Amino acid sequence: MNLTDRRIIAATRNEHKIREMEAITGQFGMKIISRDDAGVPDVEIVEDGATFEENSYKKAYGIMELTGEITIADDSGIEADYLDGAPGIYSARFAAMDSEDDPEADSDDSENNKKLMRLLQGVPYEKRTGRFVSVITMVFPNGDCITARGTVEGHILLEERGDGGFGYDPMFVPEGYDKTFGELPAELKNRISHRANALAALRDKLEKYLEENS
Repeated sequence: MNLTDRRIIAATRNEHKIREMEAITGQFGMKIISRDDAGVPDVEIVEDGATFEENSYKKAYGIMELTGEITIADDSGIEADYLDGAPGIYSARFAAMDSEDDPEADSDDSENNKKLMRLLQGVPYEKRTGRFVSVITMVFPNGDCITARGTVEGHILLEERGDGGFGYDPMFVPEGYDKTFGELPAELKNRISHRANALAALRDKLEKYLEENS
């Protein structure tokens, strides 16, 4: 099986994630197109799993069932140690969880950031440790599945810094740096991010999978 001869459909509609994945997977010779460009029907995959792994698989498998093609999905979020790992799998809808209208809907990035900062108010910097987590799953039409997890450790700020990235990026300082993901150049972030680490792990697993199935 030669992945360079096959397109891979991204289950996400998040343009930021797709750009990051394309910037990284392009180095591996994988051609990724968005679900919209692939003509995938306008359906939502319910992310009701208890872990990043479960949600990532549900998204990838759901789109693969609709298209019959290789599909790749990412489920990611930020974990604050002081909050026992919250918001975790609820990162995208963290602020909306307080709403009586639709607690399952994704929230505005700014509102999510404000809630996290509010919950960490008064916590000293050294205790505001945490990590970004990314779990990427690739599902094949024959039912085979490859899953890879990537993380990046760091500290969470009580302010937003930088205009780059998206989501919680402007308030997360990766370990070994003094700038947030929102301040670091995109090229650097794409080398050290949780998603980059997950994709690197995925690449290793893919190489083994392809060798075993060639």
